[in-house]
Amino acid sequence: MTGDDKNIKILFFGDLVGRPGRFAVRDFLEKYKLNYDFIIANVENASHGFGLTEKNYIELSEYGIDCMTSGNHIWDKKEIFNYIDKADKLVRPFNYPENTPGFGSRIFEVAGGVKIAVINVLGRVFMAPVESHWTTVKTEIEHLKTITPIVIVDFHAEATAEKICFARYCSELGVSAFFGTHTHVQTADEQIMNNTGYITDAGFCGSSESVIGMDYKTSLNRFITVIPERYDVADSDVVQINAVEVEINPISGHTVAIKRIFCYTDKNKKEEENEK
Repeated sequence: MTGDDKNIKILFFGDLVGRPGRFAVRDFLEKYKLNYDFIIANVENASHGFGLTEKNYIELSEYGIDCMTSGNHIWDKKEIFNYIDKADKLVRPFNYPENTPGFGSRIFEVAGGVKIAVINVLGRVFMAPVESHWTTVKTEIEHLKTITPIVIVDFHAEATAEKICFARYCSELGVSAFFGTHTHVQTADEQIMNNTGYITDAGFCGSSESVIGMDYKTSLNRFITVIPERYDVADSDVVQINAVEVEINPISGHTVAIKRIFCYTDKNKKEEENEK
């Protein structure tokens, strides 16, 4: 599909939550993987809802995911420190302090020699303090733009206003697409903003009968009692896929089309099909 005369089609999955999210993405890609030139997924909740194990990193790579972005929960599985520096598909937030393990941006190359830059960024409103994205990220985006016109941003943030404002800021810097993550609720505001594909939040992939992917009863107890209790990943018969696809001109780096994806899969039906 790639080449200088064809648009690059990129698929971005919202936060994968636990095994239901991983398997939902697996089943989706079995059907549609060949429709895309490059596939990205936010994986900070992929291993039982918190962090990413090396086993699951390998598993997701085998499904056909080319790049994995993350967020503040990427450190929740302590084994991450043993493999993050050699995980060449994984991107952690860029605006952590200097000398933080891993890489905050990466350059990937797809068939036809087209290069795609991906940068992961944390917001600061209602989030744990990190370096200012307004200053640190500008220099990095400008650097990436000297290598390739295609620059993708995963902005992992809580506040809607911060996401919109930072997206406009990044669009002025020439980024190709800007995907908000973290809240796990897909927004219906996909658009092309100054040639930048944009959505406030891509949503999540996982159990649809849940509270943003987590078990309802555990979530309810925390709200009612205000007593800390570890969340459990929900396990329902129906799982959902939240994703966004964009088409990008490889010469200009501009998004020329954007489409929001929200679909359901009956987990039991899929398992029955696999047994046949």
